[in-house]
Amino acid sequence: MTFPADQLSRDAFLCGRLHLWQPIKGYRAATDPVLLAAACPAKSGQSVLDLGCGAGAAALCLAHRVPGLTLYGLELQEDYAALARRNAAENGIPFHVETGNLATIPAPLKRSFDHVIANPPYYPRSGSASPITARDMALRAETPLSDWVRAAARRLAPGGWLTLIAGADSLPDLLACLNPGMGSATVLPLAPRAGKPALRIILRARKTGRAAFRLLAPFVLHQGDTHDGDRESYTPEAQTVLREAADLSASFR
Repeated sequence: MTFPADQLSRDAFLCGRLHLWQPIKGYRAATDPVLLAAACPAKSGQSVLDLGCGAGAAALCLAHRVPGLTLYGLELQEDYAALARRNAAENGIPFHVETGNLATIPAPLKRSFDHVIANPPYYPRSGSASPITARDMALRAETPLSDWVRAAARRLAPGGWLTLIAGADSLPDLLACLNPGMGSATVLPLAPRAGKPALRIILRARKTGRAAFRLLAPFVLHQGDTHDGDRESYTPEAQTVLREAADLSASFR
């Protein structure tokens, strides 16, 4: 099954460095996958698995910043997996995408990776459901975060890194499910504005890592105290990440 052509839009990412097809109605990638890609410490020649890759935004943004990666994706919904393959082909980026779920990883993905990235659904199941099935599946936490972390840990090579973006309220659950096997955890809070509570976090953890836990200073996304009109108000630091494909992974050092 694929999305009909009249239900798709072709959207610019990284200030037009990438163009991705997305459904007009349904889950649409915004800033989360771009921030996730920017925080992954991958280097050219390494392998990356994107769990729940959707239409490919995170993996393809990462590939733009770090050429020479070996990219794989896992996506539950075939229509999104097909979009990811199309987006990769049209942007000239090799990206092998398999359709499947975390519990039964397809055979081509049963190998070790240097990095696993993930943007799991983060809205609680108890909330009001979206009338759009695909969006509801993409955003609602049907699968426990512990399953995402376990799936990532199984696929990581020793010393490999998990990079994951999630709601800030999920942090206790994420930290609780890291052990055994995943350590050297570092958390970067993502604050909408200076002085405001973080709504999302980026977690990095290393398989077999032994370093102490670190909670970093927040990365502030917007300037000013409140939203000012209809224009963008990103901080200069956020602007370089979201528009210029800057490396956010330096914030974790």
